[in-house]
Amino acid sequence: MSSSDAGRPTPAAADTSRRAAILDAALPTFARFGYRKTSMEEVARAAQISRPGLYFLFSSKEELFRAAVIRLLERDLAAVDHVLADAGRPLTKRLAEAFDQWAGRYIGPSARDITEVIEANPGLLGEPAETAPRRFEALVTDAVARETGQEKARAVARTLISASIGLKHQAWSREFFRERLRVAIDLLVG
Repeated sequence: MSSSDAGRPTPAAADTSRRAAILDAALPTFARFGYRKTSMEEVARAAQISRPGLYFLFSSKEELFRAAVIRLLERDLAAVDHVLADAGRPLTKRLAEAFDQWAGRYIGPSARDITEVIEANPGLLGEPAETAPRRFEALVTDAVARETGQEKARAVARTLISASIGLKHQAWSREFFRERLRVAIDLLVG
């Protein structure tokens, strides 16, 4: 390796970084135009890459959409897992933060559009559309079970999930969502 190559990312790392930037630009673009009306040209423009460069990394709009949503779901689930694993904090605070990571971040005009485009196209996602919510439920159930016992943990988790879904559709702000969800958590767990 020459001294001029030192500090340069490898081609694989550059592709990974470019791919991540494209995926970060893709969802807001899909949210703005809707899945059907979003063109690969629009995503390429948002990601500041050429259309041929985009097609080099993603062969179709469906593949791109699926990869962007899966990346988002994986990121959200990792954040939830991290928050719930912190046994040094009270369960009620961990649950409130976990639900905020899972659903609260998607409240508000631009964030809500991302949720809507994902929910409007479950057929494009396949298995992840079903497994991610089940994984979230399992993480919440496990956290509740460690504190309160397994007997009612699943019922508590499901009830909190139902409450969060209802609140997400009622909420006009993320803070409203958090405040109301804290009440539900306190009633069921606190």
